[in-house]
Parts: sequence; C-alpha cells; structure tokens
Amino acid sequence: MKDKIFGILQRVGRSFMLPIALLPVAGLLLGIGSSFTNPTTIETYRLGSIIKEGGVLYTVLDIMSKTGSVVFDNLALLFAMGVAIGMAKKEKEVAALSGAIGYLIMNTAISALITAKGGVEAMAANSTTSVLGITTLQMGVFGGIIVGLGVAALHNRFYKTELPQVLSFFGGTRFVPIVTSIVYLIVGIVMFYLWPVVQSGIAHLGQLVLDSGYAGTWIYGIIERALIPFGLHHVFYMPFWQTELGGSMLIDGTVVQGAQNIFFAELASKSTDVFSVSATRFMTGKFPFMMFGLPAAAFAMYKAARPEKKKVVGGLLLSAALTSFLTGITEPLEFTFLFVAPLMYGVHCVLAGLSYMLMHIFGVGVGMTFSGGFIDFTLFGVLQGNAKTHWIWIVIVGIVYAIVYYFVFYTMITKLKLRTPGREPDHIEPKLYRRSDVNEAKASKAAGGTSGDVISAMILTGLGGKENLSDLDCCATRLRVTVKDASKVSDDLLKSSGASGVIHKGDGVQVIYGPQVSVVKSNLEDFLDTPESDHAEVLLGDQDVTETFAEERSANVDKNQHNSAGSHNKNADTAGADSPVSQTAADSGTQITLYAHMNGTAVKLEDVEDEVFSQKILGQGAAVEPSEGKLYAPCDGTVDTVFDTKHAVNLISGDGVEILLHIGIDTVKLNGQYYESHVSDGQSVKKGDLLITFDLENIKKAGYQLTTPMIICNSDDYNEVVQTAEGSINAGDTLIEIK
Repeated sequence: MKDKIFGILQRVGRSFMLPIALLPVAGLLLGIGSSFTNPTTIETYRLGSIIKEGGVLYTVLDIMSKTGSVVFDNLALLFAMGVAIGMAKKEKEVAALSGAIGYLIMNTAISALITAKGGVEAMAANSTTSVLGITTLQMGVFGGIIVGLGVAALHNRFYKTELPQVLSFFGGTRFVPIVTSIVYLIVGIVMFYLWPVVQSGIAHLGQLVLDSGYAGTWIYGIIERALIPFGLHHVFYMPFWQTELGGSMLIDGTVVQGAQNIFFAELASKSTDVFSVSATRFMTGKFPFMMFGLPAAAFAMYKAARPEKKKVVGGLLLSAALTSFLTGITEPLEFTFLFVAPLMYGVHCVLAGLSYMLMHIFGVGVGMTFSGGFIDFTLFGVLQGNAKTHWIWIVIVGIVYAIVYYFVFYTMITKLKLRTPGREPDHIEPKLYRRSDVNEAKASKAAGGTSGDVISAMILTGLGGKENLSDLDCCATRLRVTVKDASKVSDDLLKSSGASGVIHKGDGVQVIYGPQVSVVKSNLEDFLDTPESDHAEVLLGDQDVTETFAEERSANVDKNQHNSAGSHNKNADTAGADSPVSQTAADSGTQITLYAHMNGTAVKLEDVEDEVFSQKILGQGAAVEPSEGKLYAPCDGTVDTVFDTKHAVNLISGDGVEILLHIGIDTVKLNGQYYESHVSDGQSVKKGDLLITFDLENIKKAGYQLTTPMIICNSDDYNEVVQTAEGSINAGDTLIEIK
C-alpha cells in the first residue's frame, strides 16, 4: 500500500511538469514586458527617450507583459488539463479536453450557487474570484489539480466503455467528456459547501508556516531538496507557490494567493516599491546554491579527478556547471552526488536549506519561473533594481557559498575516497548521472537486486562494461570473453572479484575462477539482464572496492597459510616428523595418494600447452596424454560437478582434496560432441570407476589436443604436491602424492 501511494505521488509530481514547463516562457514575457514598461525601470535606466507610453516599443512590451500574465492568471485551468494529460494512460488528447470541460462546469456550478445564495456580497471576504469571466470560489491551482486528477481517473476507467447499439456513437472516448460533465457538476455543488472549510484550514496552516520565521524557511529548503530524488518536490513546493499556503496579499484591489502568484502580480503592478519577502522566501534561496554553490562543487570534482581524466571530466562538468548557473537545471550534478556519494547530497540539502534562510534574513525579494539560474536572476532581480529586490545579497552570499561548496566537497571527495567523475578505474568512462539512472537502479532493487550482485558488477566493470562485451562463455575453469576494446579490461579489478588470473589473447580474455566458474557465469548472465548492468560501476559503492576485496582475499590467503602452518606444527609435535601434510591428513595420520586417471603418458603440468594449467593458476597437479578415450576416478570420493559440455569433472576425495579433471585443451568449444558421461553430480565413486568416455580420434581430427590435467584446486591447503611418475602410465598407477 505504501509503495502504491508513493508511486501515485510520483506520477502526480510528473504530471505537474507540463503546466510548470509553461512558466519559463510566460515568466520571460512577463519579466521583460513588465520591467521595461515600469516607470521606475524606465527612469532608472534612462529609457524614456525610446520607450514611451503609446509608442510602438512600449506597446510591444505591454503585449508581452499581458500575454505572460494570462498564463499565471489561468494556471488552474492549465493544471486541470495538464494533470489530466499526465495521468491518463491512453488517448491523452481526450483527457485534455475533458479536463477543460470539467474545470468550466465545476466553476459554473459554484457560480450558480453563489448567485443563489445572494451573490459575492453574501460570501466571506476574499473567498471569491473571477476565472475566465466566471465568479467562483478562490481555489487557485488546487481547483485545477482536483479536476485533473478526477478526470484522469474517469478517463482511465471509461475511455473504452461500450454502450448499447443505439447509443454506440457516444461510447469509447466520447463517453469521457460526457461522464466528466455529470461528475463535475456534482463536484461543483459539493465544493461550494466543502471548500470554505478547506480554505480556512489552509489559511491557518499558511499562517503557521509564515509565523515559523527563519527556522521554518530553512526546514522548507531542506525538504524541497531532499524530495528531488523521489520526484516529489513538485508536490511539495507547488502548494506554497500557488495557493494560500504560501500567503495571500491584496494587490491593486485584487486578493492574490500563493508565493509565486504574489511575486508576479507585484511584478506586473506599477505600484510595487519592494517585493514581498514573505512570498519570495519560498523561491529566492535557490539562487546562491544553483548559480554559485553547485558550479563550485563541479570545480571541486574536477580538481579531485585523476590527471589523465581531467580533460574529459572538465568538459562534462563545465557543461553541467554552466547549465546550473544559467538555467538552474541541476539534475546532472545533483544526481551524480546521489549515485556516487549520497552523503554529499545530504550535505548539499542542509546547505541548500541554509541558503533559503539567509535570503530570508537579508530580505531578498527575487522571484522565479521554476528555477534559480542567471536568466531569472537578471530578469526578476537585477532589472528590477536593488532597491526593490536587494539582489546584491545573492551575489555576496553566492561567493561565500562557492568557497564553502568547493572546500567541503573537495575534502569529502579526497578524504572519503569518493568515486566522483574522473576518479573511476581506467576502463570506466567518466559520466554524470540523471534521474533515469536513479530510477533504473530503484527498479532493479525493487525487482530483487541485492548486494550479492556486487561481484557480477565488479566482473562486468573489470571487463570494460556491458557495451564492451561481444561474447560471453565459460569452460570448466574460466570465463571466456570476447571484448570490443581490450584496453578497457582491468586485470586488477577482475582479480579482486576472486579470479586467480587473467589471460589476454587479442580481443579474447580468459578470466580464471576455477571449478566454480559456471556459477560465476550464471550470476553474471542474470546480472546482465537487469537495469543495474548498464551502470555496473555504481554498485561498487563509494569506497575503493578494489582495495577492499583485495584486502579480504589477502586475509583469506593469510588465514589458509596460518591453518596450513598450524597443521604442520601439530603434526610435527604429535608425530615427531617434519613431513608437512594437510589438516585432514594430519588428523587421520595418513598420506594422500592420487592415482592416474587414464592410460597414456604422464607429463609435468608446466609442460601443458595452456597458460592456466602450466602456470598453475588453478593449483598444482599433473597431466596425462591419453592413449584411449576413457577417464577414470583417481581416488574414492564424490562427484561434485559434471560440466554440461562433459569435457571436465570435479571430484572431492574422501580426504577433502578438491580435484579438477579436464579432458583436452579448449575442448569446451566442442560443446559436448564426442563425449559421454557415466556419472552425475553428487554420485559416490571408487578409485578406477569410469567417469567419462570420449572419441579420441575425432577430437584430434577436429584440431584439439587431449592432454588431460589433474589439478588440486585447494593446493594452498597443503605444503607439498608431488608428481611421482613420468612417461608411460596406466590408470590406477600412483601419479601424485600430497605430503
């Protein structure tokens, strides 16, 4: 239920964006038109010789002012249509028409009841207004939102309605405006009696907010920024900007409600001497951190970037900083904080709230269309004159904010080792993040993404990212990957994910994980199907994950070595011998022997023509060149895994030795052809039992070597693994002794 409500609120917030998107152009028209037709501005800038009342230029500017005003005057109607469009699932144009119809009918019903009750004079003071020539209740954008949400619900319910044949013309989408008309006639009647009560509650709440003083302004600013990641900030600030919650004021004989409405009414009024700070307190605080603070934070990220990445990062951050400065659009910077260092975003929220409070304290009265950039600052601050707006404090506080943001963020980045753009591993391209990235990450987590995906994220990032993968497969011991650009592969990151080694062959990369590689591959393939895989580096967190995993692996190695040493000491103390054996062998008092796994010629492991085996990356052991196509069990034990391609099998001996038997070199590419398995996972076997048969001649004809290593995968658990035979050998002869 909680998630459903949250999702609805997000959709409501998004639906607000359509009417809000009209505000910049309307504000531009109103700002320029009102500024240059205002007598004070004309006199201050000595423009009387070119801008004269009745002249062509004055008339054009007056038209601009009035056309800008009409948007703000009818914002409720625009919200009724815009919210209906935003919330409708299909046939959005019908929803828009129905929104307009519902809004007109609701207000007309209210108007009729006002007349029936004795007219405006019989109503409470300042409770009525005129909307499109209709006398109605002062509902502001709340009236439009009520209509928009209701119409969207009706539309989604009825736009596919089928009526009887005789009435079929009125079915489907045509039925939506019909049912909207009926419903909102009733809603208008209900609102006539209900809204005065709601309005009284809003008025009292608004007065409480206004009485909260500077502390209330700071809290407002913190909440407004904190809701941005959830997409709910529009739902939060819009009532302050557009309804009585943000205050009300009598301007040129008309009661105006809502902080933004008050500012623009004052802007259009020729009688305004000073803009109301009680209204602009809900807007002005954006200017210092959007124009100065966030660009300084971008500079801090640039300075903290690695030298070789500064050129690329500089271009990205300069673009984002200019966007924030000029327009107040901060998404690329703020969502980058969220992705790479949520703590930075928390600090930013506190500083943003403080910015609102400081503007309130210094009496700054600069309004805005929707965001606090240089364009709005110039139109609604500088051009209006410092006497009316006190805009100079934005610059003064902004300079201080630039210094604070730079040093705070640079210190956090460097001291906490935050992975901001330009501090990623070599193979990761620097980037800035947006809301869509956050939403994808949320969707992935909602779908069941867990921290266990960090290993897959590390592997994918180590391979250069999703876009760098061309092909992914595995054999018995290693991931076999074809990449588009081998230079993007990070061996260190892959080794930190648990790989024993990495082998490069042109665009081919082999990542050695040992017998568990099939699980690694399956997890990686599952991870590739999630949205998180598009931003795998994000899951690696704010700390240097490479170092963390490396330390953990080092600790595990040290632990194994300690256990081995302890086992040796225990054996020496109790048996009086210095022959090192494993803990298992020491406890049982026996020496472990492994027997030849096939007939043929025994060869040293270092002579096998495969780097993984010859370099003993997977462990120590021995190999046999087979003379017949049969693989036998080298000891008593249990079959752990028979690979799908049947060319390899894992065993665990009764003494705890982990054994990999791998028939041939690169024979995984045969995909099981010429192989037949005679055992299955979990099956118990005795020394000499037949495990796998294979067509030796056809495999050789296909161009593959059949050298078959026997690898002790947990060699580190023992002090010495010795090959006891070379040359001709029969299955069952002693081949390896583990001492």
